[in-house]
Amino acid sequence: MIKDILPQLDTAEAALAAADETERDTLLIRRAALLEQCRSVTATDKVFLARHPKRPKIDDYIAALFTDFFEQRGDRQCREDASILGGIALFDGRPVTVIGHRKGRNLEENMAYNFGMPGPEGYRKALRIMRQAEKFGRPVITFIDTPGAYPGMEAEERGQSEAIAGNLAAMSRLRVPVISVVTGEGNSGGALALGVADRVLMLENAYYAVLSPEGFASILWKDPARRDEACEVMKLTAEDLLGFGVIDEIVEEPLGGAQRDHAALYRALHQSIARALDALCAVPVDALLHQRYDKYRHIAPVSVK
Repeated sequence: MIKDILPQLDTAEAALAAADETERDTLLIRRAALLEQCRSVTATDKVFLARHPKRPKIDDYIAALFTDFFEQRGDRQCREDASILGGIALFDGRPVTVIGHRKGRNLEENMAYNFGMPGPEGYRKALRIMRQAEKFGRPVITFIDTPGAYPGMEAEERGQSEAIAGNLAAMSRLRVPVISVVTGEGNSGGALALGVADRVLMLENAYYAVLSPEGFASILWKDPARRDEACEVMKLTAEDLLGFGVIDEIVEEPLGGAQRDHAALYRALHQSIARALDALCAVPVDALLHQRYDKYRHIAPVSVK
């Protein structure tokens, strides 16, 4: 499994950096062999990579792909939810609105961002920002990376289900182009609340599913230990979802995962977003809405045996 290969690869690259000329050829061969093993990854491997702690986060994407980002906070009803990051930015000089799930890099940040699990305030903040984008004609670009919406009692008391449903309804009718990028985990309605888009891009080793593999195994087989089996039967990989029409494009990652070469990933993702923006901005608004409706009406049904 790739989780066993990556530590060996890190060790080989560290040794290569410190090696003299007599060792270099042997270490290069060793690294090449390990990288070759990274070409064959299972659905379980992809879930592992999607959750890798060194995978780029929403603030990394904003810093790499956009300029002049101005954050907007608060839902204007209850409070600020830091697990959603959103605001105005420029993409290649074009004004856009950027919104995404936010995870931390350490325990302190994850506590502050609720481990990327938004409450209703986060989704209402996202909707407020999207409505503003519609008012001023700015395309919306969302980044999806969440274990799911926060399931606590207090979130339900404040209208979690209604907030997610409101986003789904509103995004289906936004009169501006919408692009969503699944960058890591994409679980349940918590992910879908930022995912009703004209173009859905997905990183090669991300996953997008109705719930986590652990949750699926617990519900279907009453055994969360069967998570690896669940990964295979859920059809949650980018290749699966492209075939079903759930996503529109797979963005290639560096061998071994996005965490190994952030810069290469940013270059590939920039090209994909630029192509999608150029194509969508050329479509009249009424035609765009018709295409969006048609897209979601024709996603292939999926049956799990």
